[in-house]
Amino acid sequence: MNRTANAASNTGAPLAPPIKKRGSWLKRWDAPIAGYLFISPWIIGFFGLTLYPMLLSLYYSFTNYTLMEDIKWVGFKNYDRIIMHDDKFLQSIKVTFLFVLGSVPLKLIAALLVAIVLNRAVRGISFYRTAIYFPSLIGGSIAVSLLWRNIFGVDGFFNKMLASIGIDAPGWITNPHTALWSLIMLSVWQFGSSMVIFLAGLKQIPADLYEASSVDGANKFTQFWKVTLPMLSPTIYFNLIMGVINAFQMFTSAYVITNGGPMNSTYVYALYLYERAFGRYQLGYASALAWIMLVMIVIVAVLISWSSKYWVFYENDTGRGKRK
Repeated sequence: MNRTANAASNTGAPLAPPIKKRGSWLKRWDAPIAGYLFISPWIIGFFGLTLYPMLLSLYYSFTNYTLMEDIKWVGFKNYDRIIMHDDKFLQSIKVTFLFVLGSVPLKLIAALLVAIVLNRAVRGISFYRTAIYFPSLIGGSIAVSLLWRNIFGVDGFFNKMLASIGIDAPGWITNPHTALWSLIMLSVWQFGSSMVIFLAGLKQIPADLYEASSVDGANKFTQFWKVTLPMLSPTIYFNLIMGVINAFQMFTSAYVITNGGPMNSTYVYALYLYERAFGRYQLGYASALAWIMLVMIVIVAVLISWSSKYWVFYENDTGRGKRK
């Protein structure tokens, strides 16, 4: 600028007045402020409805907090009592893991198979997709749980149908050996969300891969095993993680259909947590149970994530089962 001024003075030309950028500070601040204003509902909800309650429950987990007494700091006594001396805790852990191991794989298999069937350009396919997805819209509701209890009760519709053909069936939700499987089947029946995600993943697989495999003489099963599953493995991984998280938190169906019975065969972890918090009003103890559940879910999710490098295939991989 000094060179320009000197040159102008040497030539005798008048100096141009400096250009003032009006509103430059406003432009610098306008975009960030607008962005924060747009996301302010989420920020308020996150801090007020998620982060603050989580930190408060973490504090309560180290206290002997009940609705009847003052808050007393007890340190790790709640955790020690849960892990070392609580038999119902161990029972609920066992039932929850059985539910997860039974419901998640079956739900993924059912969702994948139905998605493959619906991944066809046939007449009326949109109606079938909507009809099959519909149970997931009302999934987890009290109404569905009551309906399921009426269907599989001792005098329910399913037993009446079996009795009409001469089969004497047991009470599916009153038998300790079949009650948990009744809840697992309810969870599997609500596979619509996973099916939609699988359907989206199937549509992303290039048709050239199937054409090339057909030229090489691959049949439908080989194409499914060598093309569909590897290309769909990231979607399987996502659905697996989400399915495990949701299965660990299963509560409504166990509470409404069996209430943990018979003989604690459906006494899942979330039901035990609810009983401690709102049945016995031991909120400090229940907060410790909630954080133990969070740790269990994180551990399982980390293990699944670690194993994914051996079976999840990405398009930019140098080889199957290996990431760049």
